[in-house]
Amino acid sequence: MTKLLYLVHRIPYPPNKGDKIRSFHFLKALAEKYEIYLGTFIDDADDKQYVDALKPYCKYCFNIDLQPKLGKLKSLSGFLTGEALSLPYYRNAAMQAWVDKTIAEHNIEHALIFSSPMAQYLKNHPRVGLVADFVDVDSDKWRQYAGSKTWPASWVYLREAQKLLDFETHIAGLAKTTLFVSEQEARLFKELAPAHADKISFVNNGVDTDFFDPALTFNSPFPETESAIVFTGAMDYWANVDAVVWFAQQVFPLVKQQVSEARFYIVGSKPAKAVLQLAENDASVIVTGRVDDVRHYIAHAGLVVAPLRIARGIQNKVLEAMAMAKPIVATSAAMEGIPGNQSLKVAVADNPQEFADQVVEILQQPLTAVAEHRRYVRDDFSWRHSGQRLCRMLSNKERGSLV
Repeated sequence: MTKLLYLVHRIPYPPNKGDKIRSFHFLKALAEKYEIYLGTFIDDADDKQYVDALKPYCKYCFNIDLQPKLGKLKSLSGFLTGEALSLPYYRNAAMQAWVDKTIAEHNIEHALIFSSPMAQYLKNHPRVGLVADFVDVDSDKWRQYAGSKTWPASWVYLREAQKLLDFETHIAGLAKTTLFVSEQEARLFKELAPAHADKISFVNNGVDTDFFDPALTFNSPFPETESAIVFTGAMDYWANVDAVVWFAQQVFPLVKQQVSEARFYIVGSKPAKAVLQLAENDASVIVTGRVDDVRHYIAHAGLVVAPLRIARGIQNKVLEAMAMAKPIVATSAAMEGIPGNQSLKVAVADNPQEFADQVVEILQQPLTAVAEHRRYVRDDFSWRHSGQRLCRMLSNKERGSLV
């Protein structure tokens, strides 16, 4: 089998958040065709227990603990070096030494990096054919963050947006192919880095439709008297925090005026202080923290909401809700990476009153499955299809200039 170096910024297991879902399913697909040498960071102590779960897919796994607080301190050196702060955050001498040794000892000629900062480990290996999965246009995400902050944070974020774009553009010039999570993300990066447009493409995210299957039996976590509105996601992630705060404060009060039994469930690990405060201020907002199986909440929800105002790429939370045949109300930002389809019954609104009106309309109807949503995900967002496309990219049977 062909040897492949796979560098991932966060351990790709368990697949319980957006980037880890993608990196794990890519690992599964690659393991069928390649001998994988995996280098990755562990930024959550709870994830150490899962290292052995990756061994069946890899020839060798190299894992390094990454302390987020220390990483933030290291990132400050970027102000002195003139580079994006994300680069020193993920810079590690032991990882570099392992990469250098692995390439030399095993004569590795092919590499896939997941998240742009991991490309820095290949700067001294120009003979290694690089495919870069940037996932999202992270530089544009920092630009969006800047718009929601005041000075000096806004200045720092704008600086990061430009410096990271410079780095992303440089890597796109070196790589055989640069991938993104959706056609829309790839098109955006083509506009930002037009010199490399012919090498820019995409591989969609997917959903495990056998796992997210409404035909399975799930116990309801809700009292029968409630009309449950559910949001799912990692609740220490800025964009998710902003989304639920906006919904709870601007939209949900309007919903309760018409549906008194409405309850807003925020389902996800590590809720930030701002999220916990929502439940303290309103008993009809419930913050669950980490749950063993998010499907129980999705299956019995009256609807799923995706009120993201800062978003890039494809939102797995939306695809998973679709796979479970749920009605959805989302912002236009949350739906940006999911191509429009006349069969979809996703209500899109960005104004608080319009968003609330859509939620109320669904809650006041009998709870029914939206079969079109599941069919759409099954047909267009299969992990097997995406994994096969990735393997073609790596083998040069398919490359950029596809969007």
